[in-house]
Amino acid sequence: MYAIAIHGGAGTIDKSEMTVEKESAYKNALKEALEAGQKALSKGLSAMDAVEFAVNSLENCLLFNAGKGAVFCADGGFELDASIMSGKDLTAGAVAGIKNIANPISLARKVSEKTPHVMLAGQGAIDFAKTIGINQETDEYFFTQQRYDQWQALVGTTEVALDHGSSTTKPIGTVGAVALDKFGNIAAATSTGGMTNKQYGRVGDTPIIGSGTYANNATCAISCTGHGEYFLRSVVAYDISCLMEYAGLSLDEACNKVVKDKLVKIGGEGGLIAIDSKGNICLPFNSAGMYRGLVREGEDYQMFIY
Repeated sequence: MYAIAIHGGAGTIDKSEMTVEKESAYKNALKEALEAGQKALSKGLSAMDAVEFAVNSLENCLLFNAGKGAVFCADGGFELDASIMSGKDLTAGAVAGIKNIANPISLARKVSEKTPHVMLAGQGAIDFAKTIGINQETDEYFFTQQRYDQWQALVGTTEVALDHGSSTTKPIGTVGAVALDKFGNIAAATSTGGMTNKQYGRVGDTPIIGSGTYANNATCAISCTGHGEYFLRSVVAYDISCLMEYAGLSLDEACNKVVKDKLVKIGGEGGLIAIDSKGNICLPFNSAGMYRGLVREGEDYQMFIY
């Protein structure tokens, strides 16, 4: 049996602003990402392949705050973060604060495979990308009018904004995937463009193993989306794994305790996707909505927003 779940960000997704056309576009994009991962799994490829391919699809879509659809930083540029982890052997790779890389999740995987390190940041990560033949894109590749308009509303201030919504909402954006392959192995991957108008090289939870991403065959695979500072402080992804390993909680019990209790108590908003080696899937969030979807072997695609 195989299965995969994905997310395209959680937050205050205002129903009053969600037209039929918008909803259809988001669900179609989610389905495309699920198809990319499902196709890999059905061919007998690994969970790592599946989560990478699914996240690639989301990074290539303008609707989501990752890769091509990334938000603007305070200087008018783009800084991208990503991480990936294998539950089979706990290998992991991450990149933080990188520029002009179309698919940061693929670079993160190369970090895990071709270096002795887990995380590379900034110019060093970009230099590594060059050495392995990953091309850089121009800033124009990442430009979208919607993201530019969001940034312009904050230019000259120290305020930051989160993705998915109007200036009157408090949205959150990131993309991710978790998967179980035919061999019983699980994996997780997460990618983001961060916060609009972010300054000083701010890095959130996405590239931090244990906070935004975690995978262990003995427990679960997790990809988070939310206000990164709270997810960092709570070490959310690893906390769920620990609750399963040491407290004996089920996947659902652990996920809901962290997302709907522990995070809420400290003001943390967002959600996550989770899978275990038995194919159980949990998609909890404490915000108004979360772009998400899942598919299991032999079942239909399921996509949700609210």
